[in-house]
Amino acid sequence: MLKTTSVSSMRVDEINSDFADGLKLSGSSANVNCALRTLRRMLHKAEEWKLISRAPKINLMKEHGRSLRLDDDAERKLLAAAAVCKWRKRTSDLFRDLVILMRDTGMRNQRELYRVRIENLDLENRLIFVPDSKTPEGRRLVPMSRRVFDILRERCGMRKEGWVFPSARSASGHIRSIDRLFRQARMQASLPKDLVLYCARHDYGTRVLMRTGNLAAVMKTMGHRDVKTAMHYQHPELEIVRAALDYNPGREIYRSEGVAEEVTAHFPTH
Repeated sequence: MLKTTSVSSMRVDEINSDFADGLKLSGSSANVNCALRTLRRMLHKAEEWKLISRAPKINLMKEHGRSLRLDDDAERKLLAAAAVCKWRKRTSDLFRDLVILMRDTGMRNQRELYRVRIENLDLENRLIFVPDSKTPEGRRLVPMSRRVFDILRERCGMRKEGWVFPSARSASGHIRSIDRLFRQARMQASLPKDLVLYCARHDYGTRVLMRTGNLAAVMKTMGHRDVKTAMHYQHPELEIVRAALDYNPGREIYRSEGVAEEVTAHFPTH
């Protein structure tokens, strides 16, 4: 992203805080911040190597995207919208499968999901092995839900090796992006522009933590090494409040994703 700006042709001693604040970078806040963190690391290295006296302060943008979840409702709307987008059946099936896999595995889409190989699927034990990822902790086993198992079994068929999502047009041999398809479906479904496919990963972490209460398990299955990152998923109190509002001691009219017992503890019958 920084290659498209004037910073790529500047000397490190010419970059200051005012210049960084004025950088025009396209994309989401998360992607812009990724570029700014890269710039910040470069400048701190320059200071460490005594190329500059002091690294300027690089201010990051506020990120709001993490609060968005590609939840059940968003999934239904996206898949319904995809059905009227006049895509080929193969394209529609690919879009559907990737949305479901993102929601039910929590894998990183570009670095992990698109690169899944048949050799790394254990269909007998319903596990996906991620051999390479963003961090050393990303090398892990990911359990398959029932629908993930069904999708992968169907996609693999009788094949024993190769990419699960091959692409003849890609130099890598596998698909690289479905961003254009996602934008089309999102627009058709009238969903927020900040909703991206990666929001399904946030939804996965939120649901797993809500239903298990096990932060360590969330970190392990999602490949996180930083507790602070995993803590973004820890907001089950909203479900407790929602269930409390619907609480009726005469009958169970709520089944709010694993919080029934906790609500009962907070609001016991007499």
